[in-house]
Amino acid sequence: MTPAKKITKKSPARKKKAESAGSSAELPIFSMEGKTVGSIALPEALFGKPWRADLVHQVTTAIQANLRQNRAHTKDRSEVSGGGKKPWAQKGTGQARHGSSRSPIWRHGGITFGPRSTRDYSEKINKKMRVGALLSVLSRKAKEGEIIFVDSLAFATPKTKVALAALVVLSKASKKGLLSPKGANSALIAFDSYDKNAIKSFNNLQGIGTEEVRSLNPVAVMTHKYLVIEKPEAAFKKLLSRAKSK
Repeated sequence: MTPAKKITKKSPARKKKAESAGSSAELPIFSMEGKTVGSIALPEALFGKPWRADLVHQVTTAIQANLRQNRAHTKDRSEVSGGGKKPWAQKGTGQARHGSSRSPIWRHGGITFGPRSTRDYSEKINKKMRVGALLSVLSRKAKEGEIIFVDSLAFATPKTKVALAALVVLSKASKKGLLSPKGANSALIAFDSYDKNAIKSFNNLQGIGTEEVRSLNPVAVMTHKYLVIEKPEAAFKKLLSRAKSK
């Protein structure tokens, strides 16, 4: 009779230590030429958060609602033209009584309960919720290996050809498909600061989005498959300041 195997459980301290060790993995930093110029460790405060599907859903739907433009508008009976005169006499004609041709039951009359441009679809998002959802999405991206770091993306003049070449070499160096042949939202470029030439260079590429690090939000990050962060050290400082301010 073979003896039963002894089952050992990890202590909470060992488990916590293993999780922290896994979250502090270093990722390479590439140049525009596709060369590895260094590496950087992922801060636990930014990329070690658990996945909060409920929080991410609530924040993303609120952001999309705030971006919604309400253009649908119908006219009620006080706004349509005509109808200033009573169509016919109240009695004696044998027809139903009507006071105005602007009534909703008349052709070309006003619309009852139609969409109005005065409706407000916006939703309030607490700062703590917005930052928490962003950190949860960033942690998910890091766990799935969908974050790429670049030391600098500088352009003397707007050149789409140079931007395309940079993405091609970055795709080969990182072994990620930053350019999708079907034109899907493949990559989001997060710049350290506003760079007019760089943004114009990438905007002509289908499936590539641009954003500043200080303006990152869960919707923009989740819309694209990969996240390319320029100047990661400076980017981490800005993201950490947002995380601490919540």
